[in-house]
Amino acid sequence: MLDVTYEAVDDLPPGRLAEIDEDRGEIRVRLDAAAPLADVVRQLNTEIRNLMASAHWYQLWGDEIVSRDTPGRPLGIEYLLEMKVPRSSWVEERRGLVSVFIDPGLDTEGFAASMNPATKKFLAGGCWFQLYAGEIIDNSPEPNKV
Repeated sequence: MLDVTYEAVDDLPPGRLAEIDEDRGEIRVRLDAAAPLADVVRQLNTEIRNLMASAHWYQLWGDEIVSRDTPGRPLGIEYLLEMKVPRSSWVEERRGLVSVFIDPGLDTEGFAASMNPATKKFLAGGCWFQLYAGEIIDNSPEPNKV
């Protein structure tokens, strides 16, 4: 099962506004709670590009598997500091691109809090999977281990 968690923290190294850690089926997005949201989003876009460049993530779009190496629309995620609808965060998915629209009126803590339910709903669509140590991890429940 895939799990993505956003958290506003106060213990990132000096000058580090965002940090993304990846493990089997997990992504942890840690954001500097004290930093202005615009600065955090700018750094978050850099961090997510680095994660996507690892080529461990895939999107199932219809009957096509989209990856970082897909011609014409390599798989990517972008965080945009603009209001899409009257919500704090809105995730929009298209072939090869996920856009996260963020209310510019939020602070970093509010953004992190709003992303957890938005991301859970997004992943429930079942279109994303991770290749981790040769194993494909999707949003299916983990099998019971004996």
